[in-house]
Amino acid sequence: MSQHIQHHHPQTQYVHYNPNPHLQQQVPVTHVAPKDTQRQPVAQQQQQAPIHHQPQPQQQQQQQQAGPSGQASSSSSTPLVAKGDWTKDLVHLAKTAELKKHALTLQLHTAHILSAHASLEQKGKAIQDLREQKNKLESERTRLLNCLREVNEDRDKVDIMESSLEKECRETRAKITQLTENDYAVAKADVDRLRQELGQPPLPSLQSTLEEKTSQYLNERRISGNESQSASVAGPSRSGSGAAPAATNKRPASTSTGQPEGMAKRPRGRPKGSKNKNKASGDD
Repeated sequence: MSQHIQHHHPQTQYVHYNPNPHLQQQVPVTHVAPKDTQRQPVAQQQQQAPIHHQPQPQQQQQQQQAGPSGQASSSSSTPLVAKGDWTKDLVHLAKTAELKKHALTLQLHTAHILSAHASLEQKGKAIQDLREQKNKLESERTRLLNCLREVNEDRDKVDIMESSLEKECRETRAKITQLTENDYAVAKADVDRLRQELGQPPLPSLQSTLEEKTSQYLNERRISGNESQSASVAGPSRSGSGAAPAATNKRPASTSTGQPEGMAKRPRGRPKGSKNKNKASGDD
C-alpha cells in the first residue's frame, strides 16, 4: 500500500520566484505609513540592504531582454551622472569662495589701516605744531623771566637807594634842626640885636627865606621847562623850508629895542651891591 502511494505521488521541487524589480519600483503607494514605521532602526536597514541589492541571474536576464525600451524609460527618471573630475572642481569652487571672503576681509582691514595712518599723520602734524608753539612760548617765558629778574634787581636797587636817601634826609633834617635851634638861633639873635641897635630892620625869618628860595627854584624850573619845550617844538620845524628865515627874523627883534643882549636877561638871585650896602651900613 505504501509503495503504491509513493509511485503515484512523485517528489515535488520548489523554485524560487524573483519578481521583476522594475515592476516593484513602479507600483504606486496608495497608503501612508505611520510615523513609527518611517523611522526604522539602522540594523534593519543594514539587513534589508543586501536583500534588495543581491544580484540575481534571472533579474539580469530580464533586464537584458527588456532592451532599449527599458533603458529609455529608466534614463528619463534617473539623474544625470557627473562626468570628469568633479571633486577637484568642487574643491576649487570652495577655495575660490573662501579666497573672496578673505580678500574682502583683507580689503576692510587695509582700509582701516590706511585711515589710521592718515589720522596718525594728522596727529603728528598737530604734535609738531604744538611743539613749535611750545618752543616759542618757552623762549618768550625765558625772556619774560629774564626781564622779571632785571626788574626785580632794579627794584632792589631802587629800594636800597630810597632807603639810603631817606636816611640822608633824616640826617639832614636832624642837622638842620640842630643848626636852627643852636648855632643859627644864637647868630640870628646877635644880628637882630646889632641891627636894632643900629636902627636897621631885622632880617627876615628863616621860614620866609626858605619860601623865597623855593619860589625862586620853582620859577627857574618853569623857565627851563618852557625853553626845553620850545626847543623840542622848533626842532621839527627847522627841517622845513621856512624854519631858517623865521629864526633869523626873530633874533634881530630883541636887538631892535636898542638894549644889548645881556640886558634883556632877567637878573637872578640877590641884586648886586646889596651885600656891600648892608656891610657899609653896618660899618657906619
